[in-house]
Parts: sequence; C-alpha cells; structure tokens
Amino acid sequence: MSQTTVTEEPPRPRPSVRPTTLRRPRLPGWSRGALLLGSAAVGTATGLVAGLESRVQWGLIAALVFVVGGFALTSAVEGRRQAVDRLAASLVWTSFLVAVLPLASLLWETIARGIPGVSWYFLTHSMNGVLSWQDGGGIYHALLGTVQQVLLASVIAIPLGLLTAVYLVEYGSGRLARAITFFVDVMTGIPSIVAGLFILSMWIMMMGFGYSGFAGALALSILMMPIVVRSTEEMLKLVPNELREASLALGVPKWRTILKVVLPTAIGGITTGIMLALARIAGETAPIILLVFGNNMINGNPFEGAQSSLPLFVYEQWAFGTESAYDRAWAAALVLIAFVMILNLAARAVARWKAPKSGR
Repeated sequence: MSQTTVTEEPPRPRPSVRPTTLRRPRLPGWSRGALLLGSAAVGTATGLVAGLESRVQWGLIAALVFVVGGFALTSAVEGRRQAVDRLAASLVWTSFLVAVLPLASLLWETIARGIPGVSWYFLTHSMNGVLSWQDGGGIYHALLGTVQQVLLASVIAIPLGLLTAVYLVEYGSGRLARAITFFVDVMTGIPSIVAGLFILSMWIMMMGFGYSGFAGALALSILMMPIVVRSTEEMLKLVPNELREASLALGVPKWRTILKVVLPTAIGGITTGIMLALARIAGETAPIILLVFGNNMINGNPFEGAQSSLPLFVYEQWAFGTESAYDRAWAAALVLIAFVMILNLAARAVARWKAPKSGR
C-alpha cells in the first residue's frame, strides 16, 4: 500500500499593510499668529506704497489679506471643508472687530482730547462771566441740569412704562392692547425733535409755561417711555408660566403674583432696559435746545427758568469755534460718557442684588 506524503508549502510573506490614521493634517498652532503678522505687514506695506494716510484703510487691507490667506492656507493643508469652517469663523471675528473699531476710536479720541481739561475746578464751576475765547469755566451748571432732567424724566416715564408693559403681558387682550402696542411701536421711532416740538407747542405756547428743565424732562420722558415699555414687555414674556401657575395654585392673588414673583424674576432685564432708555435720553440735544434754552449760570430749580445740560453745553462750546471752547467741549463729552457708564454700572449692581437667588 502506497503512502502519500503531504508537503507543506512555505508560508507566503504577508503584504505590507500601511498604517492608517483618522487624524487629518492640521496647521500648527503658531500658523494663525504668523498669518496675522504677515497680514499686518502686507497691509502696512500696501498703505505706504499706495500713499494711504488713514490707518483704518491699512487695517482693512490687512483683514482682507488675513481672511483670504487663511482660507487658501487651510484649504491646501486641512481640506476645503475645514477651510470653509475657518473662513466663516474669520468673517465673524473680522465683522466684530470692524463693528467695534468706531466705538474704540471714539473712546480713544474722547479720552485723549478730554482728559486734559477735566479737573475739580472744571466740575465745580459754571461758565458765568467766561467768554468763549477765554480759558477757565466749568460744567457744574450743565451737569446739575442733566442730572435733574434725567431724574424727572425717569420719575415720569418708568412707572408709566412698567405699568403699561404689565398690562400688555398680564391683562391686555383685544383691541385696546393691540392699539397700545401699535402706538408704542410708533413712538419708538419718532425723532427727538418731534417730541421737543410737541412739548414746545403744548406746554409753552398753549399753556403759557416758560422754558425750564421740567419742560425738557417732559420731552425726554416721551422718548424714554416706549423703550421702557418694549424692553419690560419682552422680559415679562420670558418669565415661565409655571411660576405664575404655581403661585396662583397656592391661592395668591394675581396682583401679588405679579409683584412678588413675575417682576423679581425679570428684574435684571427690566433694569437693563431702563438703563438703555436712560442712556438714550442722557445724550439728547434737540429737545433741550428747544425747551431748556441754555444758561451759563447755575439754576438749581428745574421748574423755573432756563437751564443747561451736558449735550447742550458740548453743542454750544463747539459752535463757538475757539480753541478754549473746543477743549471744554471734549472735556464735557468725556464727563457725559462717564456719567452714562456710571448709570450702567449702578444698574447692573442693582440687577444682581435684586435678582432671585438660585438654589443648589
């Protein structure tokens, strides 16, 4: 019987397998900084060669080079999909910087030109007896008038605006609510000069009252009221209905629910809206020119006699056209910006203090 022998074949060499990875090639971390420096160099060189005097134009050229160069570089290394994502992010940041640039330039110019003229003497003296081309004088009369007029306008507009917003959100329905909403929207867009002309014709011409800070406060309250109504209305709509229902289920009356639950919950947004309204009226000039009339002396009675205000003071000093008047105008503008910023900081402090405490 024959035996068959089985010969085993030698093992075949396995083909070399190339290791694969899921990580795509990426630009190094320093690439964006290098691209930013290169774009700034290209923008500066282009501005110098083209004879562009404005540094803003140099910055716009550098921003364009940064966006286009970043897209091309990312597309070549990381792929088109990642490049489109980086392009969108770059456009968002570039748009943000372009939008912030005028504000930063305004603040820088105002601080640089205004801070040399701000002193204790400037804040505590008026312009009584000081001519336009003379040095000296101060803004105490204008600062006092601005504070009094803004406070009077707030006393008039804030309660009316809050109560109107509460009615629209908690009680309003039907034709009356729609009519109030329509007129609030219309009042939001009226020019300030129209509010001044309305108070001028009604308060001064028809009723016979004189020019005063209170007349200016009436016009400012007209401008402030729709902003308070609209901002408060939106904040009250954000309060969850569950909070109202829980309070009503416990037998709490509706007015007390609004006072103790709804308003404290929305107090942060309401305060922010009020401060936006205050910032709007603090810089108004047209109604003040028509109704307050201007005064170089200190008048602490807003209900009688002409007064001044910071926006009106800046307008008057700039109209004089002298170097001393320009310096006083820049200093007063800086004080006005600081005044608005102090109001905003105070509002944020009050909102944080009154905001409902969240439990753990």
